[in-house]
Amino acid sequence: MSFKTTLARVAARSARFILSRVLKREGAQLPGRIALAIDARFVEHMAGFLGQGVLVTCGTNGKTTTNNIVADALQKAGFSVVCNRSGANMAPGVAACLLDAKGCDWAVLEVDELSCKTLLEQLKPRAMLLLNLFRDQLDRAGEIDTIQAVLAEALTKTPETVLVCNADDPMSYNVALLSGVPCVFFGVEEEVASAQERVPEARFCQVCGEALTYRFRTYAQLGDYNCPRGDFSRPALQYGVTRICLESQGFSCAISGPDDTLFLSVGFGGLYMVYNVAGAYALSRLAGASDEAFVVAVQEYAPQNGRLQKYEIDGRDIVLNLAKNPTGFNQNISLMEVDAREKVAYFVINDNYNDGRDISWIYDVDFERLNDEQGLICFVGGTRALDMVVRLKYAGITSEVANNVSEVLAAAPDARPVYVLTNYSALWPKKAELDEMQKHHARDVCKKEAERG
Repeated sequence: MSFKTTLARVAARSARFILSRVLKREGAQLPGRIALAIDARFVEHMAGFLGQGVLVTCGTNGKTTTNNIVADALQKAGFSVVCNRSGANMAPGVAACLLDAKGCDWAVLEVDELSCKTLLEQLKPRAMLLLNLFRDQLDRAGEIDTIQAVLAEALTKTPETVLVCNADDPMSYNVALLSGVPCVFFGVEEEVASAQERVPEARFCQVCGEALTYRFRTYAQLGDYNCPRGDFSRPALQYGVTRICLESQGFSCAISGPDDTLFLSVGFGGLYMVYNVAGAYALSRLAGASDEAFVVAVQEYAPQNGRLQKYEIDGRDIVLNLAKNPTGFNQNISLMEVDAREKVAYFVINDNYNDGRDISWIYDVDFERLNDEQGLICFVGGTRALDMVVRLKYAGITSEVANNVSEVLAAAPDARPVYVLTNYSALWPKKAELDEMQKHHARDVCKKEAERG
């Protein structure tokens, strides 16, 4: 290790110690900024100390949960792992995660799509999982073809990286074609009974522009597609998912790989999570995790980072999840529809830098589907709360502005489940509020039990 890298590591680890132990903050970014300020190639230098190498998870939706499942599976299989579990996926977050890379087998890293332009060449990943590509943060990222070009160019600079690609997404498959790297494809083998939302984009052949035809479609532009001119079609799957049964508390399925078939029962998520779990399985197997290790990792996985995190407060079920673009919101609406109970929805939309200033995407969300929800009560919040009031009004839905979850719970009927859906910058404040509420609830329960006893 060079003097510059050693200095960067010592300084960054000292900053992390102060942040976490003294200030009680997470320290997922600042230590990485310090390391990169001292050694601009810190990521590359630290990645070189890994015994097995780097695995990268990328895509618009689902990166954090999927990446954490892969990390858990490898740990269950006996490997030592570093992972950016909180979702800090740009250069500072990746650098901060690699502070502990020395002596570890794997770095399992979620990487922002645009950040791949510089990070992939430094990380030289053994494999990269590409989950999906949807329109997201248009003022920062532009249209999907911009992201495709960035990812394809980044992969051409690491030609030995194996791309584990969602073949059901034509936008992701085109990245595989453009990059020319070796690929492993996963997808769904059969039609799934689920509500179909509109597909306002990404439904055209990536070669000739003709509208794609589908043998079946799962959600958004994903499915078994084919260009009527024969220019473009879904490739053969190495990992195919069948026997999908969507339930109110998760799903079950079978994933058939090159060697065997794995039967899974997953206690969280909906149809989009089927793809995330299938991709995680393919990447885990590629890295040497056994079926047994993967099953244990999935069964023990409990979302704790605001992605599908569940709370129970005063006998009321509360679900917190990230919903930052039309496809993510539509899949959250599908999750709500599976829950047959009368419910409360709280939509919190900010327009801070990391959210994207342009929130016109809310008009591509199928909020109209909520009209079929019997007894639904809607609240909105965030810096663009009034925009959400207007959008929901166009959908025929009345909503009220609430500043926080406490106001929602006070105004909503008791016992109804509450779905709190937020974009990026609203997620952590709402998670912190719910964590504190649950802590107080647990204390009250203990106090009452002590008084009885």
